[in-house]
Amino acid sequence: MKLEEKGHFAPPPRLPRWAQLLSERLAKQPGVEARTHWLLGDETQVDGADFYLGHEELGHLHLDGQAHVAQTSAVRNALVEKGLAHAFRWSRQFVTADISDAAGVERGAWLFSLRRRQIEGVSEAELLREVNEFKT
Repeated sequence: MKLEEKGHFAPPPRLPRWAQLLSERLAKQPGVEARTHWLLGDETQVDGADFYLGHEELGHLHLDGQAHVAQTSAVRNALVEKGLAHAFRWSRQFVTADISDAAGVERGAWLFSLRRRQIEGVSEAELLREVNEFKT
């Protein structure tokens, strides 16, 4: 979803410990805008933190510590096949990951970095190569 489609601005909320660490890390990156992620269809209910690079969504972190990161279909499929992220049941444009420990913070940061690099013009072939070479 584009930034201008997300509704009114509010600063990102406080998240659970590990998700908060990732949120702070993402918000410090150059060009990233962090803001409240609203419950779908209800701008009175906070549901997490959104992260944008320009007008493009990187993804968001929910109050329960789950990350939803935008990806192309091919990258999404490769991440799921390698067990590096989970399929998001409501949209083929996102992967999910639990941010519930230090390893989750690192994995989440990597997933968000894949999206950032895609927005910045890194080829899908290069991103797929990185996913396929990732050592768990």
